[in-house]
Amino acid sequence: MAKARGRSKPARRREKRGGPSGGRRKPCQHCRDKVEQVDYKDVAALRRFISEKGKIRSRRITGACRRHQAQVARAVKRARELALLPYVNEGGRDDGPRRREDGPRR
Repeated sequence: MAKARGRSKPARRREKRGGPSGGRRKPCQHCRDKVEQVDYKDVAALRRFISEKGKIRSRRITGACRRHQAQVARAVKRARELALLPYVNEGGRDDGPRRREDGPRR
């Protein structure tokens, strides 16, 4: 007689991982304020969506919805083109020749 397969153990359900960030996501700030279009001339608002290095932050970090994140990215690119925002932050940049730290050059 053949053995019944798959009946020896009950099916286990995966536990939901609550974690510190579990639960509901915060609503998009632009949706909350009922903003239709993100303005590229509002440099102070756009700076919150740019990292220290000058990169556009992701939706996961900013909390923006898909629609407004696309508008923010487009607005940042327009503001960069018109020199309202920098392409790269100049704070930690070194344009000098690069040298190795571990020993003398040969």
